[in-house]
Amino acid sequence: MAKRKSKSSGKTMAQTADKFDLYQQSVQTPDHEVEFFEQAYREAYKRKPYVLREDFCGTFAVCCEWVATSPRRTAHGVDLCSETLRWGREHNLSKLKPKQQSRVTVLEQDVRENQTPPADVLAAQNFSFWLFKTRQEVVDYFQIARSNLNAQGILVMDMMGGGDCYTEELTDKRTIKKGKKGFAYHWTQESFNPITADAEFSISFKFPDGSKLKRAFEYQWRFWTIPEVREMLAEAGFRESHVYWEIEDEDNPELDGTWHRSGSAVSDPSWICYIVAIK
Repeated sequence: MAKRKSKSSGKTMAQTADKFDLYQQSVQTPDHEVEFFEQAYREAYKRKPYVLREDFCGTFAVCCEWVATSPRRTAHGVDLCSETLRWGREHNLSKLKPKQQSRVTVLEQDVRENQTPPADVLAAQNFSFWLFKTRQEVVDYFQIARSNLNAQGILVMDMMGGGDCYTEELTDKRTIKKGKKGFAYHWTQESFNPITADAEFSISFKFPDGSKLKRAFEYQWRFWTIPEVREMLAEAGFRESHVYWEIEDEDNPELDGTWHRSGSAVSDPSWICYIVAIK
């Protein structure tokens, strides 16, 4: 299919696309994340959390959503990528009211080197800690994360798995926005080494004019499993950890799409869950 160019700019939609905006529309749901953090914290400590630390925060959309939900809330975002943080300041932080902005602190640092005020919730989302490829690196990170929590604090991470995650060149394709200005999101399992558990994934975008933004984001990770992560959390000193699995129940709308602590789950070719570690 020939790529049609915009009459005004002479460029394809892919050439004019903002990859960070596409990412946020495709991958992130900050309101859901904040809602889940509240649920997990209440189930652990029977009260509302107020201080968030978002590790590997990227454009720190979750930090911004967090402070917007309560005047008592503060958020600290930590990430190494200056380009991503700059985009977040221009497109997320700028949309908040001045008082809300004052309650967001963004730090361009390694998540293992920084000490921020103790948090009620420390979030390490989007499988970001998988960049640590050895057991010792992960345990060290978990110990540092634990030290950045209040006496009553939780660490929240998401996990993925299932056979599809090990199938090379398999692409999950989703239409994020329809119409002439819409786009599709492609999540591709590029490679997997069963001996080392090294895995490579990428995110690409496709547009109505036929153009593609290929491998806009690339990830080289160690594919960790739920039992491994829970064992490392215990080794790092966390008192307990829980797996939250999503309930799918079309017959009960109130339960469908909700997350609950689970000790077992039905095998699925592609799944996502949360692990919540309690200090």
